[in-house]
Amino acid sequence: MTVPQGRRSSTFTRLLRYGFTDPSAAERLLAASELDAVRTDPVLLDALGATADPDLALLGLVRLTEAQPDHTARRELLDTLISAKPLRDRLLGVLGASEALADHLARHPGDWRALVTYEAVDLHPGVAEFERGLAEAHDPVSLRVAYRRCLLSIAARDVCGTTDVSQAAAELADLATATLRAALAMARRAAPADAAQCRLAVIAMGKCGGHELNYVSDVDVIFVGEAVEGADEDKALRAATRLASHLMRICSETTVEGTIWPVDANLRPEGRNGPLVRTLSSHLAYYQRWAKTWEFQALLKARPVAGDAELGADYVAAVAPLVWQAAERENFIDDVQKMRRRVVENIPAGEVDRELKLGPGGLRDVEFAVQLLQLVHGRADASLRSATTLDALAALAAGGYVGRVDATQLDDAYRFLRSLEHRIQLYRLRRTHLLPDDDADLRRIGRSLGMRTEPLTDLARAWKRHTSVVRRLHEKLFYRPLLDAVAQLAPGESRLSTEAARERLVALGYADPGAALRHLEALASGVTRKAAIQRTLLPVLLGWFADSADPDAGLLGFRKVSDALGKTPWYLRLLRDEGAAAENLARVLSAGRFAPDLLLRAPEAVALLGDARGLQPRERAPLEQEVLAAVGRADGAEQAVAAARGVRRRELFRTSAADLIGSYGTEESPAEADVGALVDRVGTAVSDLTAATIAGTLRAVVRAGWGDELPTRFAVIGMGRFGGRELSYGSDADVLFVHEPREGVDDQEAAKAANAVVAEMRRLLQLPSADPPLVIDADLRPEGKSGPLVRTLKSYEAYYRRWSLVWESQALLRADPVAGDADLARAFIDLVDPLRYPAEGLGEDAVREIRRLKARMESERLPRGADPTLHTKLGRGGLSDVEWTVQLLQLQHGWAEPGLRTTRTREALHAACAAELIATEDAAILDEAWVLATRVRNAVMLVRGRAGDTFPSDGRELAAVGRYLGYDAGQVGVMLDDYRRITRRARAVMEERFYGA
Repeated sequence: MTVPQGRRSSTFTRLLRYGFTDPSAAERLLAASELDAVRTDPVLLDALGATADPDLALLGLVRLTEAQPDHTARRELLDTLISAKPLRDRLLGVLGASEALADHLARHPGDWRALVTYEAVDLHPGVAEFERGLAEAHDPVSLRVAYRRCLLSIAARDVCGTTDVSQAAAELADLATATLRAALAMARRAAPADAAQCRLAVIAMGKCGGHELNYVSDVDVIFVGEAVEGADEDKALRAATRLASHLMRICSETTVEGTIWPVDANLRPEGRNGPLVRTLSSHLAYYQRWAKTWEFQALLKARPVAGDAELGADYVAAVAPLVWQAAERENFIDDVQKMRRRVVENIPAGEVDRELKLGPGGLRDVEFAVQLLQLVHGRADASLRSATTLDALAALAAGGYVGRVDATQLDDAYRFLRSLEHRIQLYRLRRTHLLPDDDADLRRIGRSLGMRTEPLTDLARAWKRHTSVVRRLHEKLFYRPLLDAVAQLAPGESRLSTEAARERLVALGYADPGAALRHLEALASGVTRKAAIQRTLLPVLLGWFADSADPDAGLLGFRKVSDALGKTPWYLRLLRDEGAAAENLARVLSAGRFAPDLLLRAPEAVALLGDARGLQPRERAPLEQEVLAAVGRADGAEQAVAAARGVRRRELFRTSAADLIGSYGTEESPAEADVGALVDRVGTAVSDLTAATIAGTLRAVVRAGWGDELPTRFAVIGMGRFGGRELSYGSDADVLFVHEPREGVDDQEAAKAANAVVAEMRRLLQLPSADPPLVIDADLRPEGKSGPLVRTLKSYEAYYRRWSLVWESQALLRADPVAGDADLARAFIDLVDPLRYPAEGLGEDAVREIRRLKARMESERLPRGADPTLHTKLGRGGLSDVEWTVQLLQLQHGWAEPGLRTTRTREALHAACAAELIATEDAAILDEAWVLATRVRNAVMLVRGRAGDTFPSDGRELAAVGRYLGYDAGQVGVMLDDYRRITRRARAVMEERFYGA
């Protein structure tokens, strides 16, 4: 209710000033006669205003006062509040932060006295103090009351800042320990016969084991049992199981006083399917034979807390060696990374940005990084073997495994996130890790963390800042220790240091750790600024290399590029300061041979990786202008074509790098969702680049041999995938050459000049060079290899009129001008249009001939020994099947459907679908197969550095192809099965649409 300004009382105004959001309600509460002392005492009002939520604190105080049994008790409470500042701060602090604890105090109005004492032992109680606090509990109900009373004191110290977040978490773990002991004692009293037969140890795991428990959390445990001397083992284990089950019920079941927390034993061997209690030898047998990587990571926090202390200590001593050998397991890093990815993937999409435990930049990222570093380096350094995250992080920093600044930032972020988690859970004592979206909740949490001016804004800013820090340092810390060690390696250093680094590299997937160590030492050793920047870059780069199929190649390539560019001032600065540049470079260098070979021939092209615009393919017109300008500046044809090929090399690197990054994805540039668009972009870019290179070469040859003008007009017509602007990285350039003598020039002189131009172009484009050759293939010309390389327009017209076969009409569907005289090229296209789009379509004889040719090609041209289910060009459902199906539709209906008059396969297929010449589902099946087969061909070239029409046989190369196609390591079989399935469906459509089956 809003009170008009003029009618507001002085109390209302004071309450508003003290921070109450609903002064009217507060004024009504304070009007009770019992609260006269509160209403008139500025000290108490100040104390209420200092709480996280003054309205909530006042309401809780009113309820507590009303719950007192008589006037004397109420007077005692209020007098003590006024006179004793420690109690005032503690009690009101709790009431303003926790509705649940206010409920407890209203039910148990005498428990406020637990907050009165303020002695040294009260500031940091341990298990013994909490055991005394629980000592009077005799059943589950009274245990819950005593537990909440102890919890009240922990929360009071926490919200008042008497303890920090790590101390509060440790106290919560100690309280859990005391509670487990009390519950076990109750279970033993209830079944003395069972207790007499067995020894039972309770091992805390997770946050309880790590002395970093939340206010509300499952308490993870493992039970170990043994028979007492003389007892039957089976009977003893059954007795121990009954005791353990009873303990779990005492803590977990809901009573009139609510519950304490669930006891979760699912971290035991075999999880829920395994026996609740095992002997020590049974535990060891499981861990030695069957345990997964994550189970050893979980055991890092194992700590005996209740039951038979000697047995608990024996258990921890027995499993510890297994924990510290876990990093030596095969696929250790991959297993842990997969586990982390699965956790993130399972977060509901609407919660990922509010999930402070499991989300990116959350608590789990800190714990994940610290534990992984402990498992790797704790084998040789016992100082790292703490079960507590912050203690372990401090030890990592002290030992030089983590930079001090990084450790400080991560410590700050972790403390903030844990404090945030504590405040969220404390309000209603509910298990949650989600940041609330209600402003009132956020305001209370912000104020509880000391943000009083703009709590909502400040909280959002701090949340964003700390999660960003965690996300940035999470991956960096994962690899940093190796580099710190390697950078200090020198001749004569102990074999242990070298071996530790070697083992780490092996764990990351490096096949030649010795060579990798040499590269790392060469890059990062020394005190120069260059070495310092490399030490900053390499930890993350190693991880990105390790995420590829060939980490060794990535690291070797990086060393070569760094050796070539290390003295240039911009190179390392680019990688350090441009967020995407270093990751882009790592992805490109470790993805195969093609792109790194291009880069190493001109390392300055690494500059393209620092800007997203640098990876955008250039359009044909500006590209051709650059090539022609470079040709114009050169002396002689060979230098001119070398310049054109240099541009081509750089642009091939740009395109291939963009392709790899778009397919693999980076943190800043996720993988492309539309792989069809990615394929089209590559095809267009490579085709335009080829056209520009040919145009530049033509200009260079004409200028060198004839000056400004050739005796004959000359044009180059793209054919096949070149004409369709669908070239892959390893494609030849299929072309036709057409010329027309200039006025007054003899036909033989013109033909001689035209043929000389073609011969010289082909020679220059294939000269041995650091640049990849460009093969010009004119075998699609009339009469094939036996026909003249160049014809006049009239000669083409005469041939096509008299001798043209249906396959030539089909080939001409891809004809498109690419270089030379534009008018002559346009005349050629006008000449062939009637052949490729015949009026009224094809006759039955022509259709039968096309089908016969296709069947013959399938039986004769597939290479001997090739798997027809995996050959991308001629195999089942591959490029040929799709393209011939589409081209038959073009030949039959192109005369009537303008959309079919395109040289591009996918455009023609979409036009046929739009014209209802093929069903939408069938078109989608063909399109998917064509895109996939094209991507496989591109991938093979990118990975192997040479063209191929089938999947590689080498395992590492095959895995790299899979990585390009979006498959994780170990999914090679899935990739091949998917390819066969997709192309099998395409073949079925082709047989129906093309053969009429």
